[in-house]
Amino acid sequence: MTSELIALVLDDAGEKMHRAVDHARKEFSGIRTGRAAPALVEKIMVEYYGSQVPLQQIAGFQVPEARMLVISPYDKTSLAAIEKAIQQSDLGLNPSNDGQIIRLTFPQLTADRRKELVRVVKAMAEDGRVAIRNLRRAARHDLDKADDIPEDDLSRAEKELDKITHAHEAEIDTALEHKEQELLEV
Repeated sequence: MTSELIALVLDDAGEKMHRAVDHARKEFSGIRTGRAAPALVEKIMVEYYGSQVPLQQIAGFQVPEARMLVISPYDKTSLAAIEKAIQQSDLGLNPSNDGQIIRLTFPQLTADRRKELVRVVKAMAEDGRVAIRNLRRAARHDLDKADDIPEDDLSRAEKELDKITHAHEAEIDTALEHKEQELLEV
């Protein structure tokens, strides 16, 4: 029973930590690098027939060149609403509408802006690490609450929990390094 409880707590903590890493990666993808990426606009909410809908549900995306994103709405009547939503977003992009598609041209980032974005990404990574450590603390608390776990098993479980924690923190660090290189690349 005790080994099952330990395995259950460790599996649950590992799964939640994995989700925290995925969340951090998704947050990183929302940071603009000067390159066109659908992830920057696909979550923008668009007023479509009276309801708010994510852009990815009403349009397709293409990246014909490194700094251009083409948005092709499935319903051409939604062009104006998409254009308005992009203008109101905090991306600072000016959409070009030709009546069929919307083109977004991404300007080159300045060196200062790149450094500022690196600081933002590092803060996001730290938030991810804090979330992982909080999950570790919660799992440790769950293990401590169980009175019937022998001291040796508890010690082994804590070491395993530390391994899981460090592995997930390393994943965030790797994603951070990749995003940092991407941001500083000219």
